[in-house]
Amino acid sequence: MTKSELIRVAVFEGKHIRKILHEGEWWFAVIDIVEVLTGSSIPKRYWSDLKRKLAREGYFELYEKIVQLKFEAADGKFYSTDCADTETMFRIIQSIPSPKVEPLKRWLAKVGKERIDEIENPELSMERMKSLYEKKGYPKDWIDKRMRGIAVRQDLTDEWQNRGAGTSLEYAILTNEIMQGTFDLKVEDYKQVKGLERENLRDHMTDIELILTMLAEATTTKLHRDRDSKGFEPLKKDAQEGGAVAGSTRRDIEKRSGKPVVTGENFKGLTGKGRKKPEIG
Repeated sequence: MTKSELIRVAVFEGKHIRKILHEGEWWFAVIDIVEVLTGSSIPKRYWSDLKRKLAREGYFELYEKIVQLKFEAADGKFYSTDCADTETMFRIIQSIPSPKVEPLKRWLAKVGKERIDEIENPELSMERMKSLYEKKGYPKDWIDKRMRGIAVRQDLTDEWQNRGAGTSLEYAILTNEIMQGTFDLKVEDYKQVKGLERENLRDHMTDIELILTMLAEATTTKLHRDRDSKGFEPLKKDAQEGGAVAGSTRRDIEKRSGKPVVTGENFKGLTGKGRKKPEIG
C-alpha cells in the first residue's frame, strides 16, 4: 500500500484534520486539531505555546509521544508535521480552553466514569459491548455467540498471563497457532480472505467460525490446566493441539456438508438499522 493510500482525512465541523496510518496506528496532525478547536489564525504558535504549558503542568512525556510524519501539501511536496496518536490527541484536546472542546471533555469524563464502574462490576462491560453490537445491527443470536467467545478468550489469556506468556507478541504467536490449526490460516491471511484491513476478525466471523474458534480456545485452556503448562514453548504446544482438535471438527463438517467453513462472508455491510445478512467480501 502506498503512502497516498494510507493517508486519510478526518472531518470536524466541515474542516479537515489530516491523519495517517503509521505502524498500525492512526496518527493525527496536531496543528489541524488546534486550528479547528481554537479558531486561531496562527495555530503553529498556539501549539508551540501549548507544548510549553503542558510541560509546566508535568506532562514531560509529550515530546516523546509526538511523532513527525510527512503530509502532502498543495504544492505536491511532503512536509513534516507534529502528529499524535489517539491517546495523546485526547490529552492535548483536554488542555485546550475552548467552548468547542467542552462537549468532548464531558464525553471523556463520562467514558472515564463508565470504565471505573466496569472495573468494579465487569458485567457492565459485557452489557455495554452487547449494546454496541446491537446498535451496529448484528443479529441477536450472533451477539450471544460473540459474547460467549469473548469470555472464552479472556479465560485463555488469563491462563497465558499466569503461565509465562506476558507480551502482546507472544499472545499473537499463540493465537496464530490456534487459528492455523483450526482454519489452516493465520490471522492476517484469514482477514484477507474476508476482505478486512484494520477490522476485528472475530467481528466478521460466521456462527460456525465463532463456534470453532471457541472450541479451539476452550480446548487450549483445558490443556494448559490439565497439564499445568508453564513457559512459552509448552503453551505453544498446547495451542497447536487445541487448534488441531477444532481443525479436525472443521474438516469433518466440510466433508459432510460439501462446503468450506471459511468463506469471504463478513458484516461490513451493517448500517445499524436492523438485521442484515453478511456480505461477500
